[in-house]
Amino acid sequence: MRRSREGPTPSPAGKCAIWERGRVSETTTETLQYRFDGPKDAPILVLGPSLGTSWHMWDRQIPELTPHWRVFRYDLPGHGGAPARPATAIGDLADRLLATLDGLGVQRFGYAGCSIGGAIGADLALRHPHRVASLALVAASPRFGSADEFRQRGVVVRTNGLEPMARTAPERWFTPGFAAAQPAIVDWAVQMVRTTDPGCYIAACEALAAFDVRGELGRITAPTLVLVGAEDRVTGPGDARTLVAGIPDARLALVPGASHLAPVEQPGAVTDLLLTHFSTAWQDTLAAIPVPPSTPQLSAPVLPVAEITAATPQPEAGTTGRADPYGPGLKIRREVLGDAHVDGALAASDEFTEDFQELVTRYAWGEVWSREGLDRRTRSCVTLTALVASGHLESLAAHVRAALRNGLTPAEIKEVLMQTAVYCGVPAAGAAFAVARTVIQEETRPRP
Repeated sequence: MRRSREGPTPSPAGKCAIWERGRVSETTTETLQYRFDGPKDAPILVLGPSLGTSWHMWDRQIPELTPHWRVFRYDLPGHGGAPARPATAIGDLADRLLATLDGLGVQRFGYAGCSIGGAIGADLALRHPHRVASLALVAASPRFGSADEFRQRGVVVRTNGLEPMARTAPERWFTPGFAAAQPAIVDWAVQMVRTTDPGCYIAACEALAAFDVRGELGRITAPTLVLVGAEDRVTGPGDARTLVAGIPDARLALVPGASHLAPVEQPGAVTDLLLTHFSTAWQDTLAAIPVPPSTPQLSAPVLPVAEITAATPQPEAGTTGRADPYGPGLKIRREVLGDAHVDGALAASDEFTEDFQELVTRYAWGEVWSREGLDRRTRSCVTLTALVASGHLESLAAHVRAALRNGLTPAEIKEVLMQTAVYCGVPAAGAAFAVARTVIQEETRPRP
């Protein structure tokens, strides 16, 4: 059974701006909520949203795009009223998008995505290059900040809800001048965040934390426009230049007077750049579409300005033929304890302690934490209890942070420590409460 969802009709764009209802499957997690605008016989252009927004972030582009393309917009899970079915990997979101397009008979398409929408586009271009005719990455990055940053954002939302993210959205998304001059648009943007499902927002943060294609950019073959607001402080011009340096057929477009949500803040400039790119770069399927007059010029292809660091070699498999658990262990150790903690521990090791660090990574994290018998939440509960019982409070703070990242709430951590008071002793639990309270206050405080 399928359900239809309707959204506000965008500004008309002449007789070819045909709008079709968005649909989403109620019986499977494999599709996304979507809508079409534009004539049914036109080439397909997919527009992907940013985290915390809905397909309406592209409303002001629709009147100019639909005379040329049949525009397909989608919502992330739990965004814009879409069913709250979390996805914790960019590849999962890309697969859901492809499943939706497959169900509609769409095979080849142009793609423009903003922020996490850009990550989805990059994933599609890497794993399904035959599907993506041309690509535009808006306010995107090959790696969005640090994994610690996004996992900490998930901790804040899990503890406080989305209100802290909603309050700080304007300063992340818009320039100060635009925010002051356009309070109605700012309020609309804040409401998009407030109406997002918290669990799906947290899952999207996990997806961004794990996303890193810095070493794979050279495999993107689609003609690519990298578009960034000149004043974007989230994924700024530096990230854009890294993308252009790594993608063989990429050009850079810098939009003055725009921050992270450039399609909203500078809709005219962004629309013109998209029209130019998709009309000129997508020759095999759009040859009949004329280049719009009076459009801004893109830069010439940019020579590499940064070297993409090669992946760190991992220890080889043992003589038994069994896969070496060091690599998976290091990955899990970083996911649970955070990059900053692991980097600090590895940097502090020397000839005397480096073998111990390798042992911890290989066996504690690669052999035990990787087992499927318990989930990470449960392992955190056991670890907290063991540290209190053994009196190893010097390690407790790191594992309270890990417990928050693994999905435990402050209330659940409190219950674990209450249990330890009965079975491990009141003095030990009292000392643990002091450590945990400090960590929880620090980790759940919203950051700029």
